[in-house]
Amino acid sequence: MQFNHYSMHGAHLAADLANLERNAPAHLVRAVLRGHAVVEAELDNDAARTDLLRWADRLDACFGLPADHRLHDLVNDLLAEATGSPYISAHDGRPHLHYRLPDSGVVARIKAITSAGLAQVICGGGAGRLGRCERARCEMAFVDVSRNGRRSYCSVRCANTAAVARHRATAAEMADPASLRGVRSHRQSSLP
Repeated sequence: MQFNHYSMHGAHLAADLANLERNAPAHLVRAVLRGHAVVEAELDNDAARTDLLRWADRLDACFGLPADHRLHDLVNDLLAEATGSPYISAHDGRPHLHYRLPDSGVVARIKAITSAGLAQVICGGGAGRLGRCERARCEMAFVDVSRNGRRSYCSVRCANTAAVARHRATAAEMADPASLRGVRSHRQSSLP
């Protein structure tokens, strides 16, 4: 699936913010913002960081939900709070949409980018693309940009861990004679 700059960048930033602890220290928040090339990644003060982490909590609620009115309402509420009138900008040489004026603060711009990114992913690829890891004890949010849109895990590591756990559970079940009662072996089934 092809995504434009805002949906790819904004949705991935939304997932990474959603995966932050709600009391994340400033240096971790800065690292996430810098990792997504957010200009002026420095948050002015603790109030800005707190505001951004509250926003991250609202973003987190949008991942792993079915495509229904609840998800649409959540994202529409984010859009209503975060975006202004969209406008075309070509500051980097390519025309693209901006949803907040350049002189808006960094938190306002992040809110606009992330809410617009989630909306574009939902409209362009479906709500299933805003996933939540299915491995036991992992609930990381992720954006599924795979071709078929069937990703179940946040990372290859979680996918492998889940596969190993399934294999071990099957092997343990097969090794337990009590689990095989009522199952005939090949030799028994060939006897008259």
